[in-house]
Amino acid sequence: MAKLTFRTDECKGCGLCVDACPKGILALSADVINKKGHHPAVCTAPDECVGCASCALMCPDVIIKVER
Repeated sequence: MAKLTFRTDECKGCGLCVDACPKGILALSADVINKKGHHPAVCTAPDECVGCASCALMCPDVIIKVER
């Protein structure tokens, strides 16, 4: 099982990681707004993450860390 860590303060909510996730377990948070005024990305089902790192590779701001 992989562990995803997001630097949510720096996420601009572009959604590229959401689109890149093959498992469909990433989403933009509907409840949280970060200090930049954006809805940051979150993992909705951490136990289903396979650690492929597609999300981290797609993130233009390098805010996602994948640990396997």
